Amino acid sequence: MDRKQLIDKVDELSDAYCKGCLLKAHFRKEYGKTHAHRFCIEECTVGREIRRYGEKLG
Repeated sequence: MDRKQLIDKVDELSDAYCKGCLLKAHFRKEYGKTHAHRFCIEECTVGREIRRYGEKLG
């Protein structure tokens, strides 16, 4: 996959699953932005997939 395709895939995943995510909103409200972000990166299956694509970009 080239760079543009990777970025498009990350945007697609983010738009489809992350915007309006109830878990992220809950964790952000209860524990703060850092906890919510950490959850998304480490525990959420979509977040892990986005991170995997990001590693290919870097």
